[in-house]
This record gives sequence, structure tokens and C-alpha cells, in this order.
Amino acid sequence: VQLQASGGGLVQAGGSLRLSCAASGTAFSFGTLGWYRQAPGKQRDLVATITASGNTNYADAVKDRFAISRNGTKNTVYLQMNSLKPEDTSNYFCYGYYRRRDYWGQGTQVTVSS
Repeated sequence: VQLQASGGGLVQAGGSLRLSCAASGTAFSFGTLGWYRQAPGKQRDLVATITASGNTNYADAVKDRFAISRNGTKNTVYLQMNSLKPEDTSNYFCYGYYRRRDYWGQGTQVTVSS
């Protein structure tokens, strides 16, 4: 089972990006899917999660700016990021919980210029 993230890039402050993460290697649905981010020299922090039933949770820093969604049948999770700020610059990792295990995708870099 693997998670493959995509969609990062360079954007100006106030702009938008959409991250995607697709799971492969299983036909069964993941439980919780989500996004975390980690800047150099800092810990990995929660950005947003979404359960299999669609319940969402956001970090305070991104509420009202970011939106997480998922396509359950395809085990794909998305993160729509609007009104981006320089402090959102980080390496974003997708996360998935499946059969009592945590899975992580590779990071995708998001850089927001001021």
C-alpha cells in the first residue's frame, strides 16, 4: 500500500494550490486520510484530516482557508489551499490509516512567496 502526493509548487501570497494524494495497492477504503506539514527543523504538524464518513478536522492556522475532501471509491484525498500565506511554506505529507497502520506519502513542497 502506498500514498502518492502531488500538486505542490511555488505561488504568490494570496494564491491557491490544490494538493492530491492517491493510495494504491488496495481495493479497500482507507479510514482517516489527511495532510500534515513539516518545515525544516520543525516538527510535523497536522493540517487537516477527514474520516471515512466525511468528518473533517483542521488546524486553527488553516481554518477558513483550506478545505480537505476525499473520493472514497478511489482512496484519494485532496487539499484545496486558498489565501496562501508565506507561513504556509512547508513540505506537505499525506497520511492514511488503513488496517491499524499509519501510512505516509512522500512530501510535496509548497512555497509561498511574499
